[in-house]
Amino acid sequence: MFKIGEFSKLTQVSVRMLRYYDETGLLKPAEINKYTGYRMYSIEQIETLNKILFLRDTGFSVAETYHALSNWDNDFIKTQLKIKEEKIKDVINSEKHRLAKIRTAMNDINKKQIGIHYNVMVKEIPSYRVFSLRKIIPNYFCEGYLWKEIYDYIKIKKLNISESNNTFAIYHDKEYKDKDVDVEVCIITEEKDVNKDGFIFRETESLEKVACSMVYGPYENISSVYISFVHWLEENNQYKMSGTSRQVCHKGSWNEEDPNKYLTEIQIPVELKTNTLMD
Repeated sequence: MFKIGEFSKLTQVSVRMLRYYDETGLLKPAEINKYTGYRMYSIEQIETLNKILFLRDTGFSVAETYHALSNWDNDFIKTQLKIKEEKIKDVINSEKHRLAKIRTAMNDINKKQIGIHYNVMVKEIPSYRVFSLRKIIPNYFCEGYLWKEIYDYIKIKKLNISESNNTFAIYHDKEYKDKDVDVEVCIITEEKDVNKDGFIFRETESLEKVACSMVYGPYENISSVYISFVHWLEENNQYKMSGTSRQVCHKGSWNEEDPNKYLTEIQIPVELKTNTLMD
């Protein structure tokens, strides 16, 4: 079972939306802790949540989503998707994105595609001396602006920091958020200078146990890793999440032209549960 914040981070759905789905009856918590009042979610609810997100993204209303969830089978969903497809053909170009999602979903149903599972390994991450910039940005897609800002600063100040230095990003929010996300971009370096205007030289904390997984291909593949991590936690239930997650881009747009060859490492700190330590 996962607390609402943990479930939010692993499924990349904000706590606000999970509460909304609770209020509308689309996805009630598996249970509510009678002592703390915490909403608790189970691994089995991920499939239902994915269906809700898919239907939401293809233009289904709350009432339509509720009806679809109550009558879910491939033939019914394909029929409903066909209806939506015909409607979308008659609207303006801004609806083309939804149309593409419906076509992709219909193809996936016909092909009976199976989700990808990623290998997870636990390792120790040492402390690094870094040059960093931490800000609240509108959403995760704006992270690139932080990298541009920090590299522009390096050039202006003529710091001895190369673009070939290893880098990573730290996501400081305790839950997944749709907007106003707390992100820190870090460049590993031995360079030292005065901290100014949010640009900071510091040492990151060492992490004793970090669950790590490699993602190959476009950044859109990253969300699948978090779902695989949910399954990994279920199978390795001696661990629980701990601390802020990191993302290391070993290959990206700056050193690889083909997005299918990108290589990203997801790092999620974990620790042994108390009852496991006592056994």
